[in-house]
Amino acid sequence: MPLTGPRDMFAKALAGGFAVGAFNINNMETVQGILQAAGDERSPVILQVSNGARQYAGRGYLRKMAEAASEETDVPFVLHLDHGSGFDICKACIDDGFTSVMIDGSHLPFEENVAVTRGVVEYAHDRGVWVEAELGRLAGVEETVSSRESVYTDPEEAETFVARTGCDSLAIAIGTSHGPCKFSGEARLDFERLGAIAARLPGVPLVLHGASDVPDEFVRRTIELGVCKVNVATELKIAFSDAVKAWFAENPQGNDPRYYMRVGMDAMKEVVRNKINVCGSANRISA
Repeated sequence: MPLTGPRDMFAKALAGGFAVGAFNINNMETVQGILQAAGDERSPVILQVSNGARQYAGRGYLRKMAEAASEETDVPFVLHLDHGSGFDICKACIDDGFTSVMIDGSHLPFEENVAVTRGVVEYAHDRGVWVEAELGRLAGVEETVSSRESVYTDPEEAETFVARTGCDSLAIAIGTSHGPCKFSGEARLDFERLGAIAARLPGVPLVLHGASDVPDEFVRRTIELGVCKVNVATELKIAFSDAVKAWFAENPQGNDPRYYMRVGMDAMKEVVRNKINVCGSANRISA
């Protein structure tokens, strides 16, 4: 199935009360594992490429892997740039055939975030490409994205930001964090804030970044309040690497990546499968 954009996917998600899982890819096994899990669950899915993954794999490799995968699956999927750091990388990915990009100006003052986002929107929309933007900032570290403190998204600013930029979806900060976020005890998300943002932006798809380790019931509640894209990256890496480490502990003389990479991929697939069911997107391909 050819690569698709998220417009129809998100429209169905908003109408159906579910979210689409967005999973970060880094190599062949992550591409294959995510799409196999999505195929098993009959779920639409988003493959995300970070700045770091693009630098690691090279400009064209992950795009070509997604293209190869599209010839072997009937699962509709989006190829999305995650946390694009500026106009240039967003433009490069649009020119390379990505169907969605994220411009992350969340570290900038409000007016500068508006300006850079608007520039990406104008370039992308002329080419039929979806744009996700971010307002507010998550704490934590994920590759080159880092912040010591959260800056929660202001609902009134969010309404103004979307109106002025024309972005298609908005990543918001309500208490999640990048990297491993160990939720326990008194940990909470600001559901009241999320509800206020959604009320000011009816029909605008909202995005939850930093969903690794967030309790399932928290994720489901955000979806009830208007989130329709849930990002997962760190949890995939942990599952993959832990499985490979365990394999080598049992097979210290092992040296064939066709075996240990498969073990990592299978472990990662279970995470994807679980997230798909938490998001409620299983059996939604024909919805």
